Amino acid sequence: MNIGLIGTGLMGLPMALRLTDCGFSVKAYNRTPSKTEPLQRAGIPVYETVAELLAEVDCAVVMVTNAEAIADLLLAHEVKPQLSGKGIIQMSTIAPEQSRAIGEQISAAGGEYLEAPVLGSIPQAKDGTLIVMVGATPEQFETYQPVLQCFGSEPLHMGAIGTASATKLAMNQLIGSLTTAFALSLGMVQQAGIDVEQFMTIVRQSALYAPTFDKKLQRMCDRNFENPNFPTKHLLKDMALFAETAQHLGLDARLADSVCQIAQHALEQGFADADYSSLYAAVNPAS
Repeated sequence: MNIGLIGTGLMGLPMALRLTDCGFSVKAYNRTPSKTEPLQRAGIPVYETVAELLAEVDCAVVMVTNAEAIADLLLAHEVKPQLSGKGIIQMSTIAPEQSRAIGEQISAAGGEYLEAPVLGSIPQAKDGTLIVMVGATPEQFETYQPVLQCFGSEPLHMGAIGTASATKLAMNQLIGSLTTAFALSLGMVQQAGIDVEQFMTIVRQSALYAPTFDKKLQRMCDRNFENPNFPTKHLLKDMALFAETAQHLGLDARLADSVCQIAQHALEQGFADADYSSLYAAVNPAS
């Protein structure tokens, strides 16, 4: 199967290499050509336009920033004719309504659309241990198993298009809220002069413990937010999508709104492209 990878950023790059490792013939496209240089060195052909890429593949995996980027790349006038007969596996984090709307337009152009957002970051993308959540028909889920299993051994069929997107937003809301809550507690402990390791001993022994606390602890203590697996600006985008979707469902989304405000404060401090553990800097500013 010939597979196109559209979007070769932090996640798209290792995913393209992973597809190659799994034995697929891979071709790539990125709006910023310089980001495809590692793929070219690995022998992966890179195309100048999405239309040219789609003409050469059976299906395309899409991993870009947001729904607007997906629409710009796949629903442009010159691209739509190339969607006919192609499978589009949309793996970006977008809102359920956005996913359904994009899916309808791709289907109208004769393409086949399914959503498959993932939980995990660069290390999991490299070794194929992402958690893959799929919104698709049962037939689509079965057809694209070989591709989906390349990224995670046990893809989860959540239901129709929109269900996987909603699940992904729910998980990213937990990421944002848990990280903010931990950062706030850690800041209090430090400001009160309490030994951090003693505090962490209590946390680890409690039912409140989450592994992400230890993953982000040293970054927060060192205030080192460089080399991100997931940038703060992307977390803010996802938290805002969650809040909007939750409100449409009749939920009280003030917690998510609060995390959005804290993430926005981190961006204002210059941490847009830094690791999302920079939420700590927003709740506990350096003196």
